[in-house]
Amino acid sequence: MQLVDTHSHIYDPAFDADREAVLARAVEAGVSHIFLPAIDPASDDAMLGLALARPDVCYPMMGLHPTSVNDNPGYREDLARVAGLLERPPVPRFYAVGEVGLDFYWSRGFVAQQIEAFRYQVELALHHRLPLVIHTRDAWPEMIATLGGYRSRGLRGVMHSFSGTYDDYRAVRDLGDFRFGIGGVVTFKKSDLPATLARIPLDDLVLETDAPYLTPAPYRGRRNESAYVRHVCDRVAEIYGLTADEVAATTTRTALGLFGVAPAGA
Repeated sequence: MQLVDTHSHIYDPAFDADREAVLARAVEAGVSHIFLPAIDPASDDAMLGLALARPDVCYPMMGLHPTSVNDNPGYREDLARVAGLLERPPVPRFYAVGEVGLDFYWSRGFVAQQIEAFRYQVELALHHRLPLVIHTRDAWPEMIATLGGYRSRGLRGVMHSFSGTYDDYRAVRDLGDFRFGIGGVVTFKKSDLPATLARIPLDDLVLETDAPYLTPAPYRGRRNESAYVRHVCDRVAEIYGLTADEVAATTTRTALGLFGVAPAGA
């Protein structure tokens, strides 16, 4: 079985004590590719360092997270830095513009700034012909409206940690070539996501962990890690009435095609 974790922060300090062991467990679990989303300049060096140290399994993105805009008077300088790194990558290449998006959970005091930053990074993705990795929290109407301004311009990417409604899925799918990242939330007992997924084609899904966050059952309350994407795969297989091998094959093919990466061993 080959699995892809399309979203993992294993460069986070939460893994400083045992990062190599975490990577070894992921590979042992069948995870062949781990995609690393950028957050802000303060953490970029750790992300890039890991990508350079482990190019066999770690694949970097570049972007500015929406909450990194909040209370940040220098966010435009940070965006210019993102643009510069995408133009002259310090790694062989970036595989997406991410993690970007809109997040109004903590505050609605920075809506205009977040939308400005998101639009700037959408334009970067279009310019570099890269997929977007989009974070959306408490901002679905604004997200749909913003993406609507780019209809027919060839948008593509992943809606990270998708837990929206079927109507949200349809609205986004109609705006571009988007896939939907499914993580630990799908394993939660009170999650509405399984009912939504029952109406969504498996071909439109990719798997993720968002490690160290959103740990799936049966490990809730513990630090998440990329090896646990197997538990997400198992739950998705239950929902679709398929084997885990079938779900792994389909979601891996979708993820690698989206990011433009050859399958392991190819």
